[in-house]
Amino acid sequence: MRFPAHVMTYLGAFLLHGALLGPALAAQGDDPDWPCIQRKVPELSLAQIWTGPELPPSAGEWADDADVSDLVAEVAARRVPLAQAEQMIRDFASRLTPDERQVRLTKLVKGLFDHMNRERSQVISGIGRYAHKQRDLADALRKEGSAVDELRAKADADPNEVAVRNDRLVFQTRIFQERVQSLTFVCEVPTLIEQRLYALAKTISQTLESR
Repeated sequence: MRFPAHVMTYLGAFLLHGALLGPALAAQGDDPDWPCIQRKVPELSLAQIWTGPELPPSAGEWADDADVSDLVAEVAARRVPLAQAEQMIRDFASRLTPDERQVRLTKLVKGLFDHMNRERSQVISGIGRYAHKQRDLADALRKEGSAVDELRAKADADPNEVAVRNDRLVFQTRIFQERVQSLTFVCEVPTLIEQRLYALAKTISQTLESR
């Protein structure tokens, strides 16, 4: 009985994915170890998401405004439907005087940018660590697969030991496969955060224009 072929197929596919994408991404100046199809952009710039008027220096003090700070945390959370988050922004603006709207909505923009850009950067860092562990695990599983094959080829090999090591390897490979699939979904998170941030910033811009 030989080592399951699907094990080597998955491990090889994962490493080949990195080998093929690496040179293309490196040519763009990105991390050659980046495992996602999406281009790696470690941090966003405010200009990428804000098309409204230039933010005043006071916008940087958003964390000192308890209401703004609380609203940032609430509407940034992806568990809150986007339409609901946008309505929360409009409701907040409706309770402000014209002068307050300008000051506090620009604080809200800066707060959302700081909060969500930081969250997005943390996700990207986590993806890099996750992918590195996957490559290490792939190497370890391939080595163990070779060791099991060598053990099985021995005339005096203990069948029980072969069976135990083979079963353990199959189980570990199944975990590896599940992690590969999870990585595909995780790779989409930075883009989802960016899209949400842009939508919220657009809502604020439109709210300011409608005063």
